[in-house]
Amino acid sequence: MAIELTDANFEELVLKSDKPAIVDLWAEWCGPCRMVGPLVEEMSKEYEGRAVIGKLDVDSNPGTTAKYGIRNIPTILFFKNGEVADKQVGAVPKSVLVAKLEKLL
Repeated sequence: MAIELTDANFEELVLKSDKPAIVDLWAEWCGPCRMVGPLVEEMSKEYEGRAVIGKLDVDSNPGTTAKYGIRNIPTILFFKNGEVADKQVGAVPKSVLVAKLEKLL
């Protein structure tokens, strides 16, 4: 299960993590987000213990959304050592997300 990220827990769970992190920025009303969501859930099981994989609802968490300048969703941010290492905007096949994560492991 992907971790539910919020403005309150983002720094602790993502920025201070010793593992790479993937953050799926999404919203309930976003069609393409519903296509990416199940892929993120699958990856959270496959990479359990090796990466932090979470979802952040942009409507409920404006602070983090603004900090990273998110204008389009879905946006997937890839973090390593507390910094954005890669980014993917829009719905893509799972293989694209896996390839980007594998580079950070």
